[in-house]
Amino acid sequence: MNIHEHQAKGVLKRYGVSVPDGGVAFSVDEAVKVAESLPGPVWVVKAQIHAGGRGKGGGVKIAKSIDEVRSLASDILGMTLVTHQTGPAGKEVKRLYIEDGCDIARELYLSAVMDRGTSRIAIMASTEGGMDIEAVAADTPEKIQTLVIDPISGLQGHHARRLAFGLGLEGKQVGSAVKLISALYKAFVDTDASLVEINPLVVTGAGEVMALDAKMNFDDNALYRHADIEELRDGDEEDPAELEAAQAELNYIKLDGEIGCMVNGAGLAMATMDIIKLHGGEPANFLDVGGGATKERVTQAFKIILSDSNVQGILVNIFGGIMRCDIIAEGVVAAAREVELDKPLVVRLAGTNVEKGKEIMSNSGLKIIPADDLGDAAAKVVAAVKEAA
Repeated sequence: MNIHEHQAKGVLKRYGVSVPDGGVAFSVDEAVKVAESLPGPVWVVKAQIHAGGRGKGGGVKIAKSIDEVRSLASDILGMTLVTHQTGPAGKEVKRLYIEDGCDIARELYLSAVMDRGTSRIAIMASTEGGMDIEAVAADTPEKIQTLVIDPISGLQGHHARRLAFGLGLEGKQVGSAVKLISALYKAFVDTDASLVEINPLVVTGAGEVMALDAKMNFDDNALYRHADIEELRDGDEEDPAELEAAQAELNYIKLDGEIGCMVNGAGLAMATMDIIKLHGGEPANFLDVGGGATKERVTQAFKIILSDSNVQGILVNIFGGIMRCDIIAEGVVAAAREVELDKPLVVRLAGTNVEKGKEIMSNSGLKIIPADDLGDAAAKVVAAVKEAA
């Protein structure tokens, strides 16, 4: 789950990360009120969307008067902001963050991520702040220092000092950076974050190190432990179908193809999508119903798949272990009847109670196309979609 910059700063501030003062605004008048509550005489008007590149896209502007804050807020609020992460369609700006200006002496980069290779938290720092860190990694990787933290010891003072020295900090800047890095690490662990990124991390003219921008992502599977984080979810920033799927405890990602997929298990989902492409089709989604799917959840999955108008056929690929094939079959039949399915449906079942599952489908009276294996299923659904077109 992603959250907005102003929310990320709020979370990080609770742990002791230094951030500029600011406030969120949902209207031009609110933006002016926030600006009037800040010292000034310089303010920053920031569009709040779940995408990077807001500055380059025209969503971050500096104001030197209250009247300029009003004018910029009027321009940015409601605009469609296009960045390299939004795609050409862009995103509508529905909230602003008004922030006190900052005396910037240097711009740096700092982040904490989960290193998939070691299953440990990695802290990355670079002197190349404010830039596209992916480009820095590709062109000048030597400018990025990475520190993988042993979960037994956790982040120690010498780790933070090493990062600070690597950023070329000196004097009281080192102490300020150590405090911030330690706070960032604790926030990452405590909130079950999957990413904390500060870009830029700035050194002010007074020598203070603070987060000028912040991004946080969280592990969806751990949100049940963090009701306060879950409340920060912005439904306007998420695909409605993906939001509905999350509420039904389904893992769903919309894609651009025409063949809807329903599987149990992320690995099986990836294989299913690959084989659909191998047979000349394009997957319309990633949808994992999980190992404990109920008949109701399968029905909901069907509805979510069919909410995509691009879907011309559905492939159900289930390997029943904990989730028995007869339960899946009952869900598939119930869902097909409830939504009055009029598109080709191919089902491949394997595993526990598979024969009973196949019997339920064959006796349903519905036009369900059975498949013997994954390759057979992909070939059949691609052919059925082409035939129905």
